[in-house]
Amino acid sequence: MDLSHLNKAQQEAVTSTEGPYMIIAGAGSGKTSVLTHRIAYLLKEIRISPFNILALTFTNKAAKEMRQRIEKMIGPAAKNLWLGTFHSIFARILRQEAVRSGYPHHFTIYDTDDSKSLLRSIIKEMNLDDKVYKTNVVLARISGAKNRLITAHAYAESALYQAEDERVRKPRMGEIFLRYADRCFKAGAMDFDDLLLNTYQLLNQHLEVRHKYQEYFRYILIDEFQDTNLVQYTIVKDLAMQHKNICVVGDDAQSIYAFRGADIRNILNFEKDYATLSVIKLEQNYRSTQNIVSAANSIISHNKGQLKKKVWTDNTIGEPLGLIRAATDAEEGRLVAASIFEARANQKLDNKNFAILYRTNSQSRAIEEALRKMNLSYRIVGGMSFYQRKEIKDLLAYLRLLINPNDESALKRVINLPKRGIGMGSIDKMVVAATDHSIPLWEVVCNASSFLGGRIGNSIEEFATMIQHIATDLPQKDAYDVASHMAKRSGLLKELYADKTVEGLGRYENVQELLNGIKEFTVNPDNEDVSLAAFLQEVALLTNADEADPESTDKITLMTIHTAKGLEFVHVYVVGMEEELFPSQMMLESQADLEEERRLFYVAVTRAQQKIFLSYALSRYRFGRLKHCEPSRFIAEIDPAYLQFSGEQLSQSTDHPSYAHRLVRRIFPSTQQQQHPVVPTDFRPSDVTHLEVGMQVEHPKFGMGTVRQIDTSGAARKATIDFINFGEKTLLLSFARLRIKES
Repeated sequence: MDLSHLNKAQQEAVTSTEGPYMIIAGAGSGKTSVLTHRIAYLLKEIRISPFNILALTFTNKAAKEMRQRIEKMIGPAAKNLWLGTFHSIFARILRQEAVRSGYPHHFTIYDTDDSKSLLRSIIKEMNLDDKVYKTNVVLARISGAKNRLITAHAYAESALYQAEDERVRKPRMGEIFLRYADRCFKAGAMDFDDLLLNTYQLLNQHLEVRHKYQEYFRYILIDEFQDTNLVQYTIVKDLAMQHKNICVVGDDAQSIYAFRGADIRNILNFEKDYATLSVIKLEQNYRSTQNIVSAANSIISHNKGQLKKKVWTDNTIGEPLGLIRAATDAEEGRLVAASIFEARANQKLDNKNFAILYRTNSQSRAIEEALRKMNLSYRIVGGMSFYQRKEIKDLLAYLRLLINPNDESALKRVINLPKRGIGMGSIDKMVVAATDHSIPLWEVVCNASSFLGGRIGNSIEEFATMIQHIATDLPQKDAYDVASHMAKRSGLLKELYADKTVEGLGRYENVQELLNGIKEFTVNPDNEDVSLAAFLQEVALLTNADEADPESTDKITLMTIHTAKGLEFVHVYVVGMEEELFPSQMMLESQADLEEERRLFYVAVTRAQQKIFLSYALSRYRFGRLKHCEPSRFIAEIDPAYLQFSGEQLSQSTDHPSYAHRLVRRIFPSTQQQQHPVVPTDFRPSDVTHLEVGMQVEHPKFGMGTVRQIDTSGAARKATIDFINFGEKTLLLSFARLRIKES
């Protein structure tokens, strides 16, 4: 197998196959190439059966790309690999072992909307205040518990969790969790967290199953290891226990998903679990210029919790990082749009070569307005997914019900769609009946005349008969035939077609597009199983990252930095580089949070191949109020050797303003530039350790003000100061430069 095109470290990572290995892969270091070659090497040179290799990723898109690359190298044997996302592989194991878990073989996979819908029903049935027991908060609490291997029963019996719930005035959380778990089980449904937790329980409660898969998976590979959570890593550690041929690939500097439960300690402390661990560092960057790589290194060097490495590149030096300052967020959008307009013209670049990244989705508004003004085509990645549209979820709910009639979420969604005169009152009565008799809701539906009687009971039983009749097609028809029959027989297509509004036409076309997608699934030669159940599992396990394809059309890409991970662009603009925006105000409570924000900034910078701009505004509308802003501390952390103030764009006195600046003046004649405040040369900040309410202070940017409040509740002290010319601002005292005025 020819590996001559790989560098020395990459070759070592490919050919060192026995025992535990950790491959630290810096940004742009060819991680995917190493992973695919390593698997191909195992298959071709070591002669390992594809059935004995487990490779785990975080997106179906990454798994598909890896499989295609491996297939090109070694042929169709790649189809037999256990290669996929954690959730898809674990769902496959759970289906194979369904008899031991008590779930049906074709269990339903609930998405976030399904879980929220069920929780809303439970909260309502328990007569709880939905302002106190907010669905998002309750679901996050349940999800967090599962990701720490805590079941509903363990949670409800824990004095620690009970005390915490009492403290936050949600004393019945444990009961909600128990009801939620019970209803999911009775509905034959698992949410995404259940796919992990139930796999863990399966392996630990049935030792014969654990031994079976330990023997299966002689070689285990994990991509993006820094993004794993406790339950994911615990399962993998169990599976690797027998052969210990485990290879994890990741970059601690790109661990940015703590809010989803990812635990950076998995990669930082990996060697503690494997005394014979070998570490290989991929430090050569093939993506970015030397200036971008060096700037990224200087950024991440400020983090204490990290695995040391020195990323380098043989690429050209390139330009320094550009810094754009704007008076307002609206002007920031104009300057960014003008800069893209100029670069396209001068460098003959396509729209798809540009990406605009931001910390939060709400920042896109001003950017979008400016791009539209200049007739620049763009697309937002990470907005509403195709599969989250109402009409799509409606038809999918019908299809889910065919596979699993006990699916309570799907049943409630479609039983009166199109309208059949079955109101929420009737549905609530059936739920109560199912609870009182300890039977599935579907059993009540099939015998509705016994529970409700009259016309309503007959209508409900007619609905059940329709579902049962179409379900008889499942064994002999493929996914498309069943789905198209369901779309017509249910009345959905007819109702959408009857709506001649623009929106109605769009919804009808969306459903047709879904049916087209199902048809493509059934004729794809790579899909051995073209049943409706197989299609629904594939859709249920899709993520936004799988649906996003920024290069599919020639448009500028707008997305959050979290969404951008794993992508690359010729030119990148990171907007909103301001304190309390990036780093986020919510991530200033601890050193760990701040370091995660810095890693997020590192990810943003390393998306760029040739040029990156950082922009910030001196004022920005947030939550309906004009807020005066300070440049992000992250800008100051970049080595000045790699940073260049875009002075031409910002200077007010220059006789030769840049093309971008002239363009802004011509297209946006109302734009007013603001001089950046000049810090007095004699300004010396005071020690604010003993700062008190009522003191007069001076700030180099905001001038004189009075301390109104000091907050010591979090890990960092903050002061709210009423400035004479700028109003109230809350500053982090460890970073604010304040001079106390002597009385």
